[in-house]
Amino acid sequence: MQSHKSYTPEELNYLRLLARQFPTVRAAGTEIINLQAIMNLPKGTEHFISDVHGEYEAFLHILNSCSGVVRQTLDELFGNRVSSADLNELATLIYYPKQKLELVLPKIEDPSEWYRITLHRLVEVCRKVSQPYTRSKVRKALPPDFAYIISELLQSPEDATDQHDYFENIIATVIDTGLAPDLIEAVCGVIKRMAVDHMHIVGDIFDRGPRADIIMDSLLSYHSVDIQWGNHDILWMGAASGSRTLVATVLANSIHYNNLEVVETGYGISLRPLSVFANEVYKDTDVHCFKVKLTGADADRYTEKDKLLSARMHKAITIILFKLEGQKLMRHPEYGMADRLLLDKIDYENQCITIDGVTWPLEDTDFPTVDPKDPYTLTPEEESVIDQLTDSFEQSEKLQRHIRFLYSKGSMYKCYNDNLLLHGCIPMAEDGSLLEFNFDGTTRSGKELFDYCDVAARQAYYYKRGSAERKLGMDFLWFLWAGRNSPIFGRDRMTTFERRLIKDKAAWEEPKNAYYTLYESAEVCERLLGEFGLTGKHCHIINGHIPVKVKKGESPI
Repeated sequence: MQSHKSYTPEELNYLRLLARQFPTVRAAGTEIINLQAIMNLPKGTEHFISDVHGEYEAFLHILNSCSGVVRQTLDELFGNRVSSADLNELATLIYYPKQKLELVLPKIEDPSEWYRITLHRLVEVCRKVSQPYTRSKVRKALPPDFAYIISELLQSPEDATDQHDYFENIIATVIDTGLAPDLIEAVCGVIKRMAVDHMHIVGDIFDRGPRADIIMDSLLSYHSVDIQWGNHDILWMGAASGSRTLVATVLANSIHYNNLEVVETGYGISLRPLSVFANEVYKDTDVHCFKVKLTGADADRYTEKDKLLSARMHKAITIILFKLEGQKLMRHPEYGMADRLLLDKIDYENQCITIDGVTWPLEDTDFPTVDPKDPYTLTPEEESVIDQLTDSFEQSEKLQRHIRFLYSKGSMYKCYNDNLLLHGCIPMAEDGSLLEFNFDGTTRSGKELFDYCDVAARQAYYYKRGSAERKLGMDFLWFLWAGRNSPIFGRDRMTTFERRLIKDKAAWEEPKNAYYTLYESAEVCERLLGEFGLTGKHCHIINGHIPVKVKKGESPI
């Protein structure tokens, strides 16, 4: 008698869902054949990028060059029959077809012959990068206006005698009708589309560089991408959610690094409430600790009056930030960061502060809005300023569109093709055990901690405005940004207070989590991969957040 397999309720539910798509044996069998055929194709290229930090020009060039995949393909195809100079020209054409055509065409005596040779080469490149994909997938990637023509060119091998004339006639007709430049642009687009099958952004799109918004715009239209949130992404996600603390952090960072273009031009957020407040309240205070970092041409573009206003704004928003952070720490003793309550530790008479038993002289104690008896309470004017600024972040349509995309395509971590992708760290103790965190009365570590963080991060944005759940989620985003051993921050403390007010750099230290030492061990990596259900010799942890100094001989592997 034949025994029948028993299924769990979860398996039965999954089978019922599959049955809707494949209701017959024939339908299921056909899909199995299709999937098996796809699995036998070469694997498409995955592209890993991390820590972009608003450097949109460099990022767009990486996208256009497919991080070297295009040039590598050109070398493989033409290395022995085309000069290096011509390969460089062809590569630049593929990266920036419209701009390159405008430069090249006026200098060419016989455009028709140049078009013919160039199209032959581009089609050969396009055919090569399309090999890992089914014909159906390639067809779907073709631009509608040239889909039929490109499809025919790709399916017509030039070395096949019976197809040669057909191929040449198509190209000749394209040239005769004046559509060669348009076809070249279209084929270059297909090459870049097919050269990279999927892109992973392993965190930190925002901050430091001038225009993270331009990077986000390019990602919105990218064919296949996922994002592992970095601490700077979490920061902007929190600001867009309505966290006053993270709005203050974004602005303090942006002003300090003279990086307001993304705030004002990119997202249309006015800083007038802050500038008016700072000029009134901080006009007679010492602001030398809050000078804005200006480099190169920036230093000559601004008058002394501009620099003074920037320093006042920086000081004003930083003091607001310290107060809001203190309020948050007092609300959440479970964060275990009471030692980071610093405003109440200032000795104004002796102009010093004691942190972890060490007394440090302070460069500045001139804080007109800080009441030493109640240091963490905002003045009515500060309340008004931060409320107006937070409202501007919440009302920026472009910022909200970008943050929704970050939530829809992003997560705390991702397991993809046997790789574990994450930005920061898997928090560990010095003895190699997983660090445990207690939130909501439950102790979590490893994967369970990451899953909890992912849910809490979404709670900050998607729960009803004003609800206790949304407020809790926004506070948790701050913990992810700067909390002790947070899986995205990965350090013991963020020493913004010390960096602004203490001259001695010994106070600035931000000790890293033990993960960053222990991950040098293959055994530790295998154990961490196993925590996320990944086993086998081909598994890797792919990390952002870690500078790699190649010039000093360091390797990203």
